[in-house]
Amino acid sequence: MNPFDRIANRYKTLPKADLTQGHSIAYSRSTIRRMMELADANNLGNVHGGVIMRMVDEAAGIVAIKHSHCPAAVTARVERFDFLAPAFIGDLVSVNCEMHYVGTTSMEVAVEVIAEDLITRETRKIASSYVIYVALDENRKPTPVPPLVAADGEEQAIIARAHARRLHKQKIEAELKQL
Repeated sequence: MNPFDRIANRYKTLPKADLTQGHSIAYSRSTIRRMMELADANNLGNVHGGVIMRMVDEAAGIVAIKHSHCPAAVTARVERFDFLAPAFIGDLVSVNCEMHYVGTTSMEVAVEVIAEDLITRETRKIASSYVIYVALDENRKPTPVPPLVAADGEEQAIIARAHARRLHKQKIEAELKQL
């Protein structure tokens, strides 16, 4: 059997996600870490932005898959990607992700990227991003996802800020369409 067919068939018999049971932000929170190597950097020793962006997409995708219970969540949009400082060869780069907003089929994952010098223990925030994913069913069509529910006051504040950000973005997009 073709390995890609095996992957596709593996998820055809999974039970559907219970859309009445929401998940908290903490439920799908995820971190990945990797030491930056020579192949990750340019001739000055700075890690390529594309290496960081790939790590972000992988880590944020994990959050979207965990929350949605779908075998596939595809990147629909990168809302922002701010590079704040460089990472260097030998740094341990950590990508911390958590769900901030959930629509019907789409999910907004907030990302913070930290670089750590393992010798001096200095840490610095090197990037941040918001990445939007859409959950797909076994036919590669958008599918509903469980809601995001706050587990405490801090999570409620995060979700409220994300909702306000989304409304603001929708207003701007509507104004641009009218132009």
